Amino acid sequence: MKVLYKQRCVRCRKNMVKMISRKQFPLCYDCQKDELKGRIKDPKIRKLFDVPEEFYRESPFLRSVKIYYLKFGRVSEKQVEYFKKTVEELKKKD
Repeated sequence: MKVLYKQRCVRCRKNMVKMISRKQFPLCYDCQKDELKGRIKDPKIRKLFDVPEEFYRESPFLRSVKIYYLKFGRVSEKQVEYFKKTVEELKKKD
């Protein structure tokens, strides 16, 4: 992940969030943690979202996809594809 700068979270104003673009909305993991909790019934999707918590802490994209699924109950094939790609990149990084 290429980070251009850091900005304070707009909710808590405590934590710094790594920003890539000015278009991003800076929310830290701690503020979004409650939104990531929920029951996932589909076994395929449950397996997809079963990644280490550290990956969600590092990637706002992973958090946004999971939150979208929990709110609307579906994700597109492109979201799944890029979710897997991002997880692989984070695994290689470790």
